[in-house]
Amino acid sequence: MTGPKVVIIGAGIVGCALADELTARGWTDVTVLERGPLFVTGGSSSHAPGLVFQTNPSRTMARMARYTVEKYVALDCFRPVGSLEVATTPERLAELHRRFGFGQSWGIASTILDPATTAGMFPLVDKDRILGGLHVPSDGLALAVAAGQAQAARAIERGARFIPHEEVIEISPGRVRTTNDVYRSDVVVSCAGFWGPRIGELAGVTIPLLPMAHQYVRTNDTGAHDNLPILRHQDRDLYFRAHGEALGIGSYLHEPMPVDLADLPGGDHPSMMPFTPDKFLESWAAATDLLPGLADAEIVDGFNGVFSFTADGFPLLGESREVPGFWTAEAIWVTHSAGAARALAEWMVTGRPALDLHECDLNRFDRAQLAPAYVRERSVRSFVEVYDIVHPLDPPSVRNVRVSPFHARQVELGAVFGETAASGWERPLWYATNPPPQAPRPRDEWSSRHWSPIAETEARITRERVAMYDMTPLTRLEVTGPVSFLQGLTSGNVDRKVGRVVYTLMLDQAGGVRSDITVARLAEDRWQVGVNGPLDLDWLLRHAPDDVRVTDITGGTCGIGLWGPLARDVVAPLTDIDVSPEAFRYFQCRQGFIGTVPVTMLRLSYVGELGWEIYARADHGLKLWDTLWAAGRGPGMIAAGRAAFQSLRLEKGYRAWGVDMTAEDDPYQAGLATGPEPDRRLTCLVLADVGAVPVGREPVYADGTAVGHVTSAAFGHTVGAPIAYAWLPAGLSVPGTEVEIGYFDRRLTATVAAEPLFDPLHERLRS
Repeated sequence: MTGPKVVIIGAGIVGCALADELTARGWTDVTVLERGPLFVTGGSSSHAPGLVFQTNPSRTMARMARYTVEKYVALDCFRPVGSLEVATTPERLAELHRRFGFGQSWGIASTILDPATTAGMFPLVDKDRILGGLHVPSDGLALAVAAGQAQAARAIERGARFIPHEEVIEISPGRVRTTNDVYRSDVVVSCAGFWGPRIGELAGVTIPLLPMAHQYVRTNDTGAHDNLPILRHQDRDLYFRAHGEALGIGSYLHEPMPVDLADLPGGDHPSMMPFTPDKFLESWAAATDLLPGLADAEIVDGFNGVFSFTADGFPLLGESREVPGFWTAEAIWVTHSAGAARALAEWMVTGRPALDLHECDLNRFDRAQLAPAYVRERSVRSFVEVYDIVHPLDPPSVRNVRVSPFHARQVELGAVFGETAASGWERPLWYATNPPPQAPRPRDEWSSRHWSPIAETEARITRERVAMYDMTPLTRLEVTGPVSFLQGLTSGNVDRKVGRVVYTLMLDQAGGVRSDITVARLAEDRWQVGVNGPLDLDWLLRHAPDDVRVTDITGGTCGIGLWGPLARDVVAPLTDIDVSPEAFRYFQCRQGFIGTVPVTMLRLSYVGELGWEIYARADHGLKLWDTLWAAGRGPGMIAAGRAAFQSLRLEKGYRAWGVDMTAEDDPYQAGLATGPEPDRRLTCLVLADVGAVPVGREPVYADGTAVGHVTSAAFGHTVGAPIAYAWLPAGLSVPGTEVEIGYFDRRLTATVAAEPLFDPLHERLRS
């Protein structure tokens, strides 16, 4: 087969990799257009220093990097000199131990080294300045231009065309116009790097990335050699590589430098802006502090190289919904180039990538997150935070973009807010007016971050009395039309009577699981569907036929989770809905009033207690809050935040999509469906050390070997111990089995437990 006519815009390393991956899958009618020459195009690939550090908190990004290394080694375009990351502070050393754990979780071998061994591998380093290092033998240097050319050659052998000096000036259905010609197209893919937003404008698509300059210099001879490992000094935002006896030094220590495309220099290298030595002074001082021999060296050349950054630091992969047939592969570094190209090629050809790409999907942002001001500030922030989570930054100004109608009341109660990554909502983590426990359990420094002992109080009162949780950020859709639409996209039977709620799995066209959703039937042809953010909305909108209407009602509505053994005492006197156990059962929904507020009530609970999700229009939000709040004074109700919610969720064994499970994970393995015996399971673990709570993505060991990874964790205030969920081989998922969790430089003993840990007979839910 030749496949559709594909036009790829950009012949940098990503465009070349994508042409190779597509033609290898039989799509050979591929034309790659490049505004510059081949293959030193003048884009970011042309000047990229080529350092590849595979270890990443994201499983998807680490897998992309691993494939990139494997492919480029096979193409003889990679030098596996290894990598070193050094620590000059105790906090950084702890972070290196954590990164070692990421490597264990994702299958990337590494070793923590003492100062002397670290300096022995990179003799220019002052061993007295460091506390240790992380060595990854399979990391190294990608030869970006050579890798692009090698992949292009393979694509050309299969029928692809690469055409230089073709600047795209128009994209319209079925064709791409350049300064010289017109090319027919069924599919267009933007691989234009920092030119991506301009290409997007031509197609009518927002590509939310920010070009930014990053400083890179070369020294004169320093005694280096080409077999030195690549070196990263993240305490000072520096990295180093050898160029023969000289060193290359890259820095993120300088102030962020956003770039306007109109300010790019002309010539053959528009991505290499003039060096600004005054901005490099602090970086040079930091470099010479770590490598004292540099004091006698000089900078012989330098430039400010332009790269692409996004608001959350992840690439932009996928097809635009507004312009079908227009795909993007943007904001991709050399490190992930071949892996990202393979994933996108699989997606384009088969309709489903092998990797879970929800972190990278072009359509993952809420519309407010596409605002130029938001993209700019958050991309600047991602530049500053690149690879660095140790040093906190000042709060960004682009907060409070999305707040619930309850926000003013939450502020009055001392809410400490976090922001939902998926859609930018402000959400209370805990409330300062709730008292901490008299004797809070001690926790170590890392598991105390973004946490308060007040969460224990909020969890306890939810279990003992009743609490209100803001559920407004949960994405809600209204779907109207024939039931066959939802039935055809889900694994369960959603054709239930009006007033029923169904928890089910949403499927893609190939029958694979996309996410989990709740479907509440409000009328014969109307449903409220709870989904997992913009990507689920995008999927449903793409596949809705003409007789189906899918509407995002999240911003125009609000929601309260009212949960606890006294929840019925609060709501029963206020509503015309019969909330007795016999009349309003679990997985049912009703519409009526609470006071004067029209509401939709769903008998659901994510915390394992009696209660309801209560939804209303946003303009009724304050009245709903105030009505419930006044009624809750007698039963001793409080407002509670996400920290308590997370603890209660894990005690009850509820999985969270995108955290505990992704599209890569079999629903049978996750316990979401019944079927064939799985070879691995999502398993509940209870930890013995009550003072340490995993952060997530730590490796799990059995007999000293990494066998899985933690997905989510929290302290279980009811059960009195930390809880973690982890993917383990089925043979190890038997209750009573002991394993260990790699937690920084320690191993924490954990025991597989039967679930749910709390109320295993679900008596409290059904009360």
